[in-house]
Amino acid sequence: MTRMLQVAGREIRTGFRNPWAYSFLALFALFMIALLLINAQGYVQGYSGVTGTMLNLILYLLPLMTLMLGSFSLTGEKEDGGWELLSTYPLTTGAYLIGKYVGLAVVLLAIAAFGFGLAGVVGWAAGGGFGFRTYVVLLAFAASLALMYLGLSQLVGALARNRWQALTISAAVWFFTVMAWPALLIAVLGLLPYPWIKPGVSVLTMLNPAELARLLAVVKLGGGSMLGADYTEWVKWIRGGSGTLIFAGVCLAWIVVCLGLSGWLWERGRRRG
Repeated sequence: MTRMLQVAGREIRTGFRNPWAYSFLALFALFMIALLLINAQGYVQGYSGVTGTMLNLILYLLPLMTLMLGSFSLTGEKEDGGWELLSTYPLTTGAYLIGKYVGLAVVLLAIAAFGFGLAGVVGWAAGGGFGFRTYVVLLAFAASLALMYLGLSQLVGALARNRWQALTISAAVWFFTVMAWPALLIAVLGLLPYPWIKPGVSVLTMLNPAELARLLAVVKLGGGSMLGADYTEWVKWIRGGSGTLIFAGVCLAWIVVCLGLSGWLWERGRRRG
């Protein structure tokens, strides 16, 4: 536990010194403030054009930022020799990866919280802020995205040998899960018999953290009617009393599976040298 906390503390210090983190923070806050200023004519509650645009902004920017920061952190250790030094200490692979995850999670959540906080203050001053519940849902959406994609970034970092490979794999993961997902979903569902379409939608949604988090946020903001008949069951359970807890459990399962696979790949690469 002590070694894991040391790794996490080291990662937090490194993360807050990383100019990439501040670049993403500035970009994230700038676009959020711009959207709130555009909406300065009214006080927004629930799902609207502006909150939908905000969801898309977070969906496009945050997963890519998370994948790059997380995977570069691991591959940087491989290239710079940091892991060889750390491996001489009584530090297990699991403690190392969990420490990395915790440290990066603190950095990413701080970036998201600061961006939302700054945008909220500016929106309040301009008279165009969101309702409190809307802020809570958007922040929860951003946090769940960051935590699930951070798990994926650990998997990418364990798989890649250097930063260039990490960049390529991260871009591919981001493209397929965010940009190309609607087309891929339609293509796959088009190959299935009609009775399998609804179960297929459920399974494929569970496999994509971006889509899973987006559905929760849209329903919680009151836009569930826009999702279509195939998502009727999703809307029911998300609106139910246990919907949020089930979603939290799915997020935790995502993170555990990704970290478990990352540890296996890291140990495999360690044995091969």
